[in-house]
Amino acid sequence: MRRTVVLIFALAAGLAFAQAKRPQPPGDAPLKIYFIDVEGGQSTLFVTPSGESMLIDTGYPGLGGRDANRVLAAIEHAGVSRLDYLLVTHYHADHAGNAAVFAEKLAIGTFVDHGATVEQGDNAAALYGRYVEARAKGRHLQVKPGDRIPIAGVDVTVVSSNGDVLQSPLPGAGAPNLLCASSQPKEVDDSENARSVGTVIGYGRFRMVDLGDLTWNKEHDLACPANKIGTVDLYLTTHHGLDRSGPAVLVHALHPRVAIMNNGPKKGGSASAWQIVHDSPGLEDLWQLHYAVDGGAEHNVPERFIANMDQADDHTPAFAIELAARKDGSFTVTNTRNGIAKKYDKN
Repeated sequence: MRRTVVLIFALAAGLAFAQAKRPQPPGDAPLKIYFIDVEGGQSTLFVTPSGESMLIDTGYPGLGGRDANRVLAAIEHAGVSRLDYLLVTHYHADHAGNAAVFAEKLAIGTFVDHGATVEQGDNAAALYGRYVEARAKGRHLQVKPGDRIPIAGVDVTVVSSNGDVLQSPLPGAGAPNLLCASSQPKEVDDSENARSVGTVIGYGRFRMVDLGDLTWNKEHDLACPANKIGTVDLYLTTHHGLDRSGPAVLVHALHPRVAIMNNGPKKGGSASAWQIVHDSPGLEDLWQLHYAVDGGAEHNVPERFIANMDQADDHTPAFAIELAARKDGSFTVTNTRNGIAKKYDKN
């Protein structure tokens, strides 16, 4: 009798363990986002509950494979073996530089971009040529404002592309922006930066915005005379926190709960751009991929919110900021350097 009871208990325990180990249904799982340290470039990995993946930008090329290896390590850590989408916001080396490397090492389903480069010169032509050669290995999706990228379970809406921005507000947006009256334009930018593919990524009630390196005047056009994007939970700082982007007229209208600055130790994180984000109404926290050397104590967040404190560009290891978002709008941000995680409850 005792053996029978023990056997029944063991079977029940095994069943409970199996149930605990069983993967969560997709509806209960979070959208995972990895903000990868590429020293003031950009590379952000999204993994949906169904296992589909999208990488926005690729970091700098060369440098002994520094950024390519960091991104590949993040992809492996995330548990995916291919990229369903590779979105290249624009054709600068810190964003498009490793597309060819990844096309050699990974299966890439669809390449997303704004169309042909607008920049001239040997370096620009070589960078774009390598990208086009890599792009030929998958499908190609050239997007315009208002388009959607069909990744399963997540709403990815294009709000800027090839120098154009949304003309009509997104659902729930469109409120008049009182800051427009005092907003001042900057010099017109004809570079690839102004052509950046900007996206709003939604998962249930969670919303974030990534505008690549979109510059000041184009961001103004997204915000004025009415805010075409609406409010977001997360703002990934435009253009690494350089003062050529990120006007208050847009950042403050977005009313983000949290911002992540994708700066390097000596690139981005400028004092004026940092201050605009820091002063955004309703901001709960600002996180940084790096300590900004030129910012000093006054223009850096507390150390616990900074992923990388090292001032060298080739430091090892390189730490990421990870985010897990749930459909109810709640999300958790984790600094992988120190393990500090903070949960932001649903609105």
